[in-house]
Amino acid sequence: MGESESYTIPELITVCLSRHMEDGLLAIVGTASYEPAIACRLAQMTHAPNLTWLFGGIGAANPKLKPMPPSTADVRGMRGAESAVGIDEIDDYELAGKVDLFFAGGIQIDRYGNLNLVCVGDYDRPRLRGPGSVGLPFLSRVKKIFIFTRAHNRRTFVEKVDFVSGVGYLDGPGSRDRLGLKEDEGPALVVTNLAVMDFDPGSKRMRLKSLHPGVSLEKVVENTGFDLLQTSNLSTTPPPSDEELRFIREEIDTEGILRRIA
Repeated sequence: MGESESYTIPELITVCLSRHMEDGLLAIVGTASYEPAIACRLAQMTHAPNLTWLFGGIGAANPKLKPMPPSTADVRGMRGAESAVGIDEIDDYELAGKVDLFFAGGIQIDRYGNLNLVCVGDYDRPRLRGPGSVGLPFLSRVKKIFIFTRAHNRRTFVEKVDFVSGVGYLDGPGSRDRLGLKEDEGPALVVTNLAVMDFDPGSKRMRLKSLHPGVSLEKVVENTGFDLLQTSNLSTTPPPSDEELRFIREEIDTEGILRRIA
């Protein structure tokens, strides 16, 4: 069996994120974001050499990540970095609208790409308390958002989030404009353990783009708490190539974090 036939789901998520990154962007990766961090380095090594990205809360610019540290807030992520950027400078970049790409997740995600990291249920008496909004309030100033999660189920993908930590397209077309936000910015991609989604340009609703190998349409529908739109050319997500896996396993994630968290 070739390497491309024996990948893990986190490796597949990583590759999907990487393939959608463009050269020359400025990207920010938050904490607890193994897949985006490795995806950024993979993109630099394969097709986007001029991508610039900042690593977690430590502010490492373009770290080499060999091996990937056990935490994205680990100071060892500074290895090989071109520079260190303070959190105040990162905030300045975000507030000034200079960040091209931000990776985000949530304990709840809805059809318009709104994200919730605060609570499930009533705010004063929640059924579940999340970690808090963290950096998500800055999403309104980011040009493009890639959403990722390993938990594609009805608890995560809900009709309407209980608390908006990170702004997506709110209630649909025109919602961002009413708040003085740009309509052509916001969530662009969603990658999960089951599928890849994007957003319909007209309705701003989440749209199924491809099914991961071995995943049926019925399984995705069953695990999504709202009606997903579908592209006219629904396809199967291409698996990682041998070269992509080689870069991940031999040049970035040499200690196998993406294989252990599968």
